[in-house]
Amino acid sequence: MANVRVLVALLFFLLSCSQALAFSSDVVDEGERNRPGLEIRYGDTSLSPPHIIINPPTPPQALKKVSISTVALLTLAMAAATGLGSIPFFFMDLQAQWAGICNGIAAGVMLAASFDLVQEGQKYGGGTWVVLGIVAGGFFILCCQKFLERFGEISMLDVKGADARKMLLVVGIMTLHSFGEGSGVGVSFAGSRGLPQGIMVTLAIAVHNIPEGLAVSMVLASRGVSARSAMLWSMFTSLPQPLVAVPAFVCAEAFQKFLPSCMGFAAGCMIWMVLAEVVPDSFKEAHPQQVASAATLSVAFMESLSTAMENFDEGPRWESLTAFGVSLLFGLGPFLGGIVLVMVSDSIKLPQSFLTGTSTGICFVLLAWRPLQLWWGGKMSAFAIGGLFCIGSFLYQALEKITLKYMSQKVGNKELICPAPTRSVSPVSSKALLACGAVGLHAFAEGLALGVAAPKAYGLGRHMLLPVSLHGLPRGAAVASATYGAMGSWRMALTAATVTGFAGPLAAMGAIVTGIDYDGLDYWMVIACGALLPAFAGDLFRRALKLHTACAVYGLFMGLGFANVCLASTKLVCLHTPYCNSAPEAVT
Repeated sequence: MANVRVLVALLFFLLSCSQALAFSSDVVDEGERNRPGLEIRYGDTSLSPPHIIINPPTPPQALKKVSISTVALLTLAMAAATGLGSIPFFFMDLQAQWAGICNGIAAGVMLAASFDLVQEGQKYGGGTWVVLGIVAGGFFILCCQKFLERFGEISMLDVKGADARKMLLVVGIMTLHSFGEGSGVGVSFAGSRGLPQGIMVTLAIAVHNIPEGLAVSMVLASRGVSARSAMLWSMFTSLPQPLVAVPAFVCAEAFQKFLPSCMGFAAGCMIWMVLAEVVPDSFKEAHPQQVASAATLSVAFMESLSTAMENFDEGPRWESLTAFGVSLLFGLGPFLGGIVLVMVSDSIKLPQSFLTGTSTGICFVLLAWRPLQLWWGGKMSAFAIGGLFCIGSFLYQALEKITLKYMSQKVGNKELICPAPTRSVSPVSSKALLACGAVGLHAFAEGLALGVAAPKAYGLGRHMLLPVSLHGLPRGAAVASATYGAMGSWRMALTAATVTGFAGPLAAMGAIVTGIDYDGLDYWMVIACGALLPAFAGDLFRRALKLHTACAVYGLFMGLGFANVCLASTKLVCLHTPYCNSAPEAVT
């Protein structure tokens, strides 16, 4: 449970920094309200958000000056996001084959990061300096490796020899490339668009830092380093970002001249390290096809991430950008629900039948909540709701049969889900994981509605965070209790709650990027609700009744009460407040 406390500490640090981000955005909103040519009209009731009308003739005033403390705090949160990449290693152990694949993923992430550095350096008009920096970076790492070989046996984190040298080089290179990123962030805050442009770049680098932290953690974990040490060292590699961002913000013009060569230098270091060390090591432990596939998918993911961020830059749409950043926090509710459930279960040793009953009760409320709202509000007939509900149930049952049949054919492969070689996947565990997938589908459908509403929301989506978190708490508790009750592993329970919880933010970000509207989303929501019924009311709950009928029934009522309290609290939060005006369909 010490690992859980580490994760909770990191989570609350990022939460506090996100509040600072919201405050900074409020400053921008207030500055925009006072700008000449901007007229704000309020509705007739306190529930209506203000209507903003822009009168074009009057030229705008200069943007409000950004404070040094704002730059420091936001870039510190940006660097802390790197630690999120090491979270998977708190819940799983790497075997030799997966270590090779992880090295392939790390190689892809580092190559994609080097491509981005080259492109970013060229934007500052220094193509020749970028090329010289690439050559100098490769030569520098070659000299560093020769220098380290002189010392013979070196040690790092209880790892000795060649592995220690490679770890030291990877950590050093990723730390070195953070200097260039920190400089770019600091210069962006000093640009003509001030705080909005700076926050946009900060958010882009923060999202970019997560897979980079995963890459560093993979290299360290594949050599036996603990998850906690991997998290600390991955965060250490991003520490230069806030340290350099503040001087770059103060002396923007001077730092901008050195950015092309610095970014080229960091890119050259990473390219040399990937081709000389990371890729050859991955071939020793995994098949070349697996390594190549992992590296290619990693590059594709990183480039798609960069493309999505560039679309915001071309806008420029401050509302969509802020909503994009806030949507990342929509997964905190399920994650916190999973943590609370695991801590309570571990403290008072709840029986498995009680946990399964709790998850069933929660999902009964979730599957009925939105369809009843649609029927009661006259937005959908009972016949349509019943038909869509049956479609969702039928699709889940068909998918469950296909999946279980496929897994029974692969029963000899014990590494399919559980990393431990002595542990096989039981049918109950498989059905629990499939039930978690049904909850993830429900979260995805709800996330689409949140993504549509967030850019239009009062306060640019920030005020939706509290009701969305309350709305997601029972979902995380349901997933964690189902997994814990079926598998008895708190690590798997937290992993399942985290993965299914962030299906909502992923859907919200997809809705923001694609620009979809709300039409038809209610149909998908009812289908997702229909999938929950066979997932939790079938074999899982019948097994709980056979184990201990009384505990299963008590857990069922506990889940019903907990879910109703959370969702009713969401209604109370939204009552006579601007929290849910733009997204009542998704959060009430």
